[in-house]
Amino acid sequence: MKENVLDVLMYLFESYVDTEEDPEPDQNELRMELSQAGFGDSEIDRALIWLDGLTDHQDNLNYGNLSARSTRIFNEFEHERLDSYCRGYITYLEQTGILSPPQRELLVDRLLALESTDIDVEQIKWVVLMVLFSQPGQELAYARMEDLVFEEGAGLVH
Repeated sequence: MKENVLDVLMYLFESYVDTEEDPEPDQNELRMELSQAGFGDSEIDRALIWLDGLTDHQDNLNYGNLSARSTRIFNEFEHERLDSYCRGYITYLEQTGILSPPQRELLVDRLLALESTDIDVEQIKWVVLMVLFSQPGQELAYARMEDLVFEEGAGLVH
């Protein structure tokens, strides 16, 4: 079974987001649980590094002078990894107030850290949930994003 880092992250997120257990289990416990779930050592290592980066980068990213009226210009590397639909979706999330400019930057950083060449909107949705969940005081934005993830397409009839 070919798993990627996002699969490991989604497994962890779904396993721990609504539990009453300790929100930060020991890394050795996580490794053991993920191995038992069938994930490979390489993906587990990369996922745990990604999670460390989620919390480490929140304070270290330099956001400069960001305002609500600023426009995010994606660089060439970001263009290669995030197609126009992905970039548009990120902009949409910011314009609707789900993401602030600093959260948008953290999202882009964590998307690029996935080291995936085929990032799509569904992956963006899950990473946004992880970014919002990791930050205190984001319950409303998280709930709005959760609605987008779980309810989109549920009412479509063809």
